[in-house]
Amino acid sequence: MDLLLIVITSTLLAGLAMPLGAAIAYFENISNEWIEAEFSHGVMAFGGGALLSAVALVLVPEGIANLKPLTACIWFSIGGLSFMFLDIYLKKINTPASQLAAMLSDFIPESIALGAAFAMGNSNAFLLAGLIALQNLPEGFSAYRELNSTSAYQPRKIIIMFSVMATLGPIAGISGYFWLSEYPEAISAIMLIASGGILYSIFQDIAPQVKLEKHWAPPMGAVLGFMLGMFGLMVTT
Repeated sequence: MDLLLIVITSTLLAGLAMPLGAAIAYFENISNEWIEAEFSHGVMAFGGGALLSAVALVLVPEGIANLKPLTACIWFSIGGLSFMFLDIYLKKINTPASQLAAMLSDFIPESIALGAAFAMGNSNAFLLAGLIALQNLPEGFSAYRELNSTSAYQPRKIIIMFSVMATLGPIAGISGYFWLSEYPEAISAIMLIASGGILYSIFQDIAPQVKLEKHWAPPMGAVLGFMLGMFGLMVTT
């Protein structure tokens, strides 16, 4: 298969995990409140684990490969600060789309890095594509619930909107494939910016919402999400 077609297909499939997560949230109808709470918190924890695995197993190792330690730390901190200021801004304008913004903020730079990774023949490119899909699924689930909590967004409109946003993946991937593959330092910077932002999001938005009083199963979602990323690394190396 042509490499460019692989880039387009991989980034599109990873993006389509967003409307798939929204569809799961739309059809999910658990009548038992205890089980429903366990399920929703478990999905959020799974997303945190998948995000953490993307950071620990691909983005940071690849990001530091072409940069000096101080430069790498600067880009990583810029990512965290950028997401923090975005979070502050969204809180100030009181928008119901904070989860949506966070989802797109890591999906787009990751897709750019993915396109460049395929162009450079990086062996972890398929792993990164899988991890992006893994994290987009629970993020789509959470973003759907957040948007659906207001009357301004109808359920099917949200799913259609997420489906359209999935096309941003191939656009970003193609740009990385054609224009950034010859600049490994730039790709490393993008990966570290995404890593810092993702790590901020995990502990600011996801982890605090995972815990349930007298419920201990949801945090296993984080363990499962990270384990899947670890397994992917082991079978592709």
